[in-house]
Amino acid sequence: MTDNEKPKNKVILKEYGKNIQKLVDYIKTVADEEKRTEYAFALVELMKQLNPQLKTESDQKLWDDMYIMSDFELEVNGPFPMPPKELLGKKPQPIGYPEGEVRFKHYGRNIEKLIEKAIEIEDDDEQEAALIYIGQLMRSFHSTWNRENFDDAIIIDDIKTLSKGKLHIDLEKVKENGLFETSMRRDFKTNVATPQPTSTSAGGRRNYTGGKRRNSGSNSKKRRN
Repeated sequence: MTDNEKPKNKVILKEYGKNIQKLVDYIKTVADEEKRTEYAFALVELMKQLNPQLKTESDQKLWDDMYIMSDFELEVNGPFPMPPKELLGKKPQPIGYPEGEVRFKHYGRNIEKLIEKAIEIEDDDEQEAALIYIGQLMRSFHSTWNRENFDDAIIIDDIKTLSKGKLHIDLEKVKENGLFETSMRRDFKTNVATPQPTSTSAGGRRNYTGGKRRNSGSNSKKRRN
């Protein structure tokens, strides 16, 4: 068999099976173009029915697959043009990766991008709000990377470094208000219950909330004993 000869009943796309391949080969032999086109439309619908997972695919992919199974020899008046044969088996273009080294790998490049966006903010209040949000992210990343050696001053110094001195926030303000802590942590700190007298019960004793409750059962046992 020469290189130009093709083996009979060759299945080009195995996911469709031998019978679909035979139908494609048959449609190629139909002399009338209108009939070929009619059969091609019917075959695409049949491909959908026999392969339910293909119903979510676009019709163009199904037509492209049919053209591929015809070895790019099926001449029909279809809704989509025949793809170039050169594309078959062509290696995809390599995905470009961002250039440049990440200054602080434990923060990642996204933090650098956020800082670049924050520099562009002209309104002081909006810029500070963005800076606080960035600081919260940086704190969470930094604490995951190094739990023992941590301080808000480190975050502020890193922000200055990454922004080349264009962004600044007062360290005392950050510490006093817990600005770099997540909102959940801030709410927890401000809402921690402290013992507060509520009402006077019989006997002149006050009930307290937020503290540890006495084990009245054990005390009564001691008194009885």
